[in-house]
Amino acid sequence: MRARDDAERTALEALGPDIVARAREHYPALADRVTRAEVRTVEDCDRLRASLTGALTAAIEAAQREMNGYTTGIQQQMSEFLRRWPDQRSELDASVRAIAGFRELHTRVLRDDLPRYEEEFRHQLNTNAVRELAQFNAWLRRQADEIRGRVDVINEALAAIDYNPGRIIVLVAEPTVNQEVRQFRADLRDATADLLAEAGDGTAEARFEQIRLLIERLQGRVGHADSDRAWIRRVTDVRNWFTFAASEQDRQTGEEFEHYTDSDGKSGGQKEKLAYTILAASLAYQFGLEWGVEKSRDFRFAVIDEAFGRGSDASTRYALELFAKLGLQLLIVTPLQKVHVIERYVSAIAFVDNPTGAASRVQTLTIEEFRERQRSRG
Repeated sequence: MRARDDAERTALEALGPDIVARAREHYPALADRVTRAEVRTVEDCDRLRASLTGALTAAIEAAQREMNGYTTGIQQQMSEFLRRWPDQRSELDASVRAIAGFRELHTRVLRDDLPRYEEEFRHQLNTNAVRELAQFNAWLRRQADEIRGRVDVINEALAAIDYNPGRIIVLVAEPTVNQEVRQFRADLRDATADLLAEAGDGTAEARFEQIRLLIERLQGRVGHADSDRAWIRRVTDVRNWFTFAASEQDRQTGEEFEHYTDSDGKSGGQKEKLAYTILAASLAYQFGLEWGVEKSRDFRFAVIDEAFGRGSDASTRYALELFAKLGLQLLIVTPLQKVHVIERYVSAIAFVDNPTGAASRVQTLTIEEFRERQRSRG
């Protein structure tokens, strides 16, 4: 016992009086742990010391893990703040060492900046951000309405000629099922809803968050610039707001006989007529043609190469009558075997041949001159 007592006393003296004094300050905190234990022998003291050391070490490690979690969370919030307000990076960084700077900024905002800018924020939100976004939304809707208007004009022309006996083709512009486009339109609508109503305390921040997310993506987010550019092209091109199809309907009743989203499963003749219809509609849409006007400054000239060479005479007549109804001026490049169908629709023929293989020749004839030559040869 004396040897043990001497060893413990030596150990305490080695620690020095300052450390021993600091240790004794923690005795009250250990009192409950000690008094609940029965300590009668030196061995009991050793066991108690080991038990207390283990418990305190576990508590310290748990506290350290908790502190590390708080530190990580704080640094993540700091990083997000600096991402949203990068101009603050010159004075702050995302580390716990900068927490005093963040607290000072927070105090300054609460004391000085926030009261001064709160009204300005609400004013800008209601009169600028929302209204400009609403104007953008309105502009996109006008573009969509223009597409519908063009489709109506094209349908008016298509209705002037039978696609099949007693039937016409009607172009149908249906809302797209693309989820990105639908979500974008919904976000625009929600962000600009109730434009004339002032945003109250409960809605101003929510509206700001909606607008912020939209504008960030329209500008191109950091790390997502390429994908955001592709997204912008998809959702702001109003042609992608529609799915286009062709409906074959009864001229009198409007009953639908066929609905064409593509030409799969159709015969060669059906595909051909449908292709001519889409071609004529595309030209009319692209050039914004006004059907039925006597005089127009529209650009209506089109060149069709390899035209009607393999199609049926009926399909060729259908296409030419449709082009005529749209008022298109055509230059048709086609083999001679289709001239007997085409001649009633053209005013002149330019005959091209190359008898020697060295140079081509062109001879232009009016349709009357061409017919006269045909009669003289017959």
